[in-house]
Amino acid sequence: MTRFTSFADLKEHYADATASDSFAAAFSEQIETSQLSAFDEPTQAPLPDDAFAEFLAGSLTGTPFELLADTRLEPFAEQIAWGIVNSLHMVARQIERREDDAAKKLGELARHYDPSEIYQTEMEDTQRICQSLAEAREAIEAMRDHAAARYRTDSGKPWSATTGSRSASGRTASQIDARDFLAARAAKKREAFAPEGPLVAISGGAEWEEAAPIYARLDSVKKRVPNMILVTTAQRKGVDAIAAAWAAANDVSVIAFRLDRSHGNRAAFARNERIISLQPVEVIACEGSGIQANLAQKARAAGVPLFVIRKADCRKAA
Repeated sequence: MTRFTSFADLKEHYADATASDSFAAAFSEQIETSQLSAFDEPTQAPLPDDAFAEFLAGSLTGTPFELLADTRLEPFAEQIAWGIVNSLHMVARQIERREDDAAKKLGELARHYDPSEIYQTEMEDTQRICQSLAEAREAIEAMRDHAAARYRTDSGKPWSATTGSRSASGRTASQIDARDFLAARAAKKREAFAPEGPLVAISGGAEWEEAAPIYARLDSVKKRVPNMILVTTAQRKGVDAIAAAWAAANDVSVIAFRLDRSHGNRAAFARNERIISLQPVEVIACEGSGIQANLAQKARAAGVPLFVIRKADCRKAA
C-alpha cells in the first residue's frame, strides 16, 4: 500500500487520474469570475481538480470501512461513513439556501427595472453570486453523490439523509441575462425535485428479507421501461429498503410517499389513493398487510397492471 507524507503528495499521485463524465461536468468552470457573497471579492481561482475530487470523495467514505474492518470498532464504520456523506449533503443544502436567497434578490431586481449604473452593477453582482453558488453546489453535490455510491458499495445500504432573450424590449443585457438564468435555474430545479418519467410503484411489509424476487421483477420492468421512476411507501426497512437499494444501484430516481398523518387511521389508505392517482405503469405488491391488499385492489379497479410477490413463492424458490 502506497503511503503519503503530505496532502500534496497524495494529490500529485492522482494527478493523472481521469474523472467520470458527471464529475468532469460538475467541476467544469461555467463562469469566468466567481463570487460567493456580496462581501467577497470576485476571483478567477479555478475549481478543484475533478479527478482528485472524485477520488477523495470515495476515499473519505471508504476509509472507515477499511480501517475498522475485523476490529472491535467495525460496527461503527457505517455510522462514521454515513456522517461523512451527510456532511457533504449539509454543505450542499446550505449553499442551496444561499443560492435561493440570491435568486430571490435577482428576481426582484429583474422585475423592477432601473436604468441607473448602480442598478446595473447590483444586477450583475447578484447574478454572478447566484451563478457562483450554483456552480459550487453542483460540485459539492457531485462529491456527495459519489461518496453515497461508495457508502452503498461498502455498507450494502443506500445512503439517505435524515431529513429566450429579447433585445427589442428596451431592457438591458444584464436584465435579459438574469431572466434567462432564473428560468433555466427553475427548470433544472423542477427536474431535480419532480423528475419526469413512467412511474412504477412498489409496496410491501417492513418484515421482508427476500431481495432476489424484488430485484428480478424490477430488473424486468426496467428492461421494458428504461426511464422508469420508482415510487415507494418510504419505509426504512423491508420491501421499501430493498427497492431503494436496487434503485440506487441502477441509477433510478425514487419518490418516497410518506404518510400524511392528518388523515388519521386512513393515512396509509389515503397514500394508496394518491399513488394510484399518479397512474403508474405497474404496481408491484409484496405480501404484507391489509395496506398492500388495498393497494392491489385499487390498482385492479383502476386498470393498472399489477404484479404480486408472495412470501410462499419466495420460500418455494429458496
